[in-house]
Amino acid sequence: MSASPAPEERPNLAVRTLEKIARVGNRLPDPLTLFVIMAGLVVVLSALLAGASAEVRQTSGELKLMEVQSLLSWEGIRWMFLSAIDNFMGFAPLGPVLTVMLGIGIAERTGFITMGLRVLVASVPKSMITATLVFACVMSSMVADAGYVVLTPLGALLFAGLGRHPIAGLAAAYAGVSGGFSANLLITGLDPMLARLTGQAAETLDPGYAVNATANYYFLVVSTILVTVVCTWVTTKIVEPMLGKWDPSQASDEYGGKDAPEEPGAEERRAFFIALAVGGVVAAGIAFLGIWSGSPLRDVVEPGEPAVSALHSYFEAVEVLIALLFVFPGIVYGVVMKSIKSDKDVAKMASDTMGTMGAYVVLAFIAGQFVAYFNWTNLGAITAVRGAQGLEAVGLTGMPLLLAFLGVSALMNLFVGSASAKWAFMAPIFVPMMMMMGFSPEVVQAAYRVGDSITNIITPLMPYLPIIIVFAQRYVRDIKMGTILTTMLPYSVALGIAWTVLLIVWLQLGLPLGPGVSATYVLPGG
Repeated sequence: MSASPAPEERPNLAVRTLEKIARVGNRLPDPLTLFVIMAGLVVVLSALLAGASAEVRQTSGELKLMEVQSLLSWEGIRWMFLSAIDNFMGFAPLGPVLTVMLGIGIAERTGFITMGLRVLVASVPKSMITATLVFACVMSSMVADAGYVVLTPLGALLFAGLGRHPIAGLAAAYAGVSGGFSANLLITGLDPMLARLTGQAAETLDPGYAVNATANYYFLVVSTILVTVVCTWVTTKIVEPMLGKWDPSQASDEYGGKDAPEEPGAEERRAFFIALAVGGVVAAGIAFLGIWSGSPLRDVVEPGEPAVSALHSYFEAVEVLIALLFVFPGIVYGVVMKSIKSDKDVAKMASDTMGTMGAYVVLAFIAGQFVAYFNWTNLGAITAVRGAQGLEAVGLTGMPLLLAFLGVSALMNLFVGSASAKWAFMAPIFVPMMMMMGFSPEVVQAAYRVGDSITNIITPLMPYLPIIIVFAQRYVRDIKMGTILTTMLPYSVALGIAWTVLLIVWLQLGLPLGPGVSATYVLPGG
């Protein structure tokens, strides 16, 4: 008779609960089928709710009356057929994912990435590996969505190489990138965009009020530490125990059998550092394209606009730039190590990489239809506005009102993915209302960003969810949506609790959210 496990080996209550949720969730259909079902539900709901309307604030500031459009109407049916290819090609992550994966695939097949991870493992204490990964993912919001397609697969590859469960590495990276959109040590492109919308909303009550891009800077810096610590803790204490030991035989042939990385040999180190030097030259060239005044990817900034606006075009091209940053050093490493002997080897590596992306392309076609259906019917925008109006009518005041607003922001993020589009119609409702209650516009914006971030991790409308599924299936062929979403749920809950507590403590202590920014607001003459 086998001995019962020691008490410290038994899963804790949280892990056992998540395992049960995962078992239930895994009874869901294949992710492809699930997106088909969700698209079908949007079609049915659009017909049932056709004609429901609400005034929605656009990013331009203009009010527009929107109605739910039925996909089962003559016009809706015609649109579904005529737009199907455009919906697929217009699926936001499709082009960026394939572009970046082309560069990563070549670098991975030459051994450059694996070698880089081995150097990282040899250089960073094992106890700090998870935190280092999460921190890098949080900081990736500097380059918009690129973290999803660059760091999530590297997180899985890193954990697999360490003999840890690769899905835990993928989950930690995904949570870090998602939470990182409202946490960074630097000002990113999202900050001036949200500040502009917040300022416009504040001006309806106080015409002289100005909100700048650094409105939440101090709070974002501390949030960077918070997200890193929380996601590291959830990964090691909840997610890895829940997933258990990884069986490499469950992976595809290319990604199975990952052994713990050995100490790199002299020839490998030489090849790696030559490739790294080439990567440094490429990085310098990439930086030149956007950093110096007059460079090709630097925009002209109008007086009064934040300096970060000059990098808009640079960030627009970031996926291509990242692909190049992987391709050149990857090829150099392959040439030195003789895994590349001719241009035909590079071509084969590129085509093999795209071959592994077939499942993603199929999933992207269906996911593209689902997202497009949701947007065309106006269901998301109208649901969000109605929810905001309902909260306004409840009559809460003070901290309960701010926390209720944070909750609504988190809930609305399940229906409207874009942070700026959602804030465009929520800010005009909530910013003036909460200014009347004594909250500064900057506090309202901070609460919105917290709510928006914590459910990024679990929303089915996140455009990058399909690629996360495909990455996961490289290491566990039969992994289902239930396991993936259940794996991400602890991050969402833990960040929701910790971040909300941080916001409450911050306000109770009266700390400034940014340079010269007060948490309170007093009406002129009040």
